[in-house]
Amino acid sequence: MLLRLDPPIPLSTPKGEGLAHFVDDLGVENEALWVVFCPNGQIWWVPNSQVRACGNWSVGRAPP
Repeated sequence: MLLRLDPPIPLSTPKGEGLAHFVDDLGVENEALWVVFCPNGQIWWVPNSQVRACGNWSVGRAPP
């Protein structure tokens, strides 16, 4: 199931930080994939195990 995220979620990935606009949940047998738009214009499908929430000063979450 492909889910559009509104608003997008800021995530940290191996390719750098970006905004996740979609998440694709492929079911219990597969890892979810995040569609992340990077500031340099690249778009990546990133496995769930490789994404982390970005730091957020407002809620006291340190950067990964």
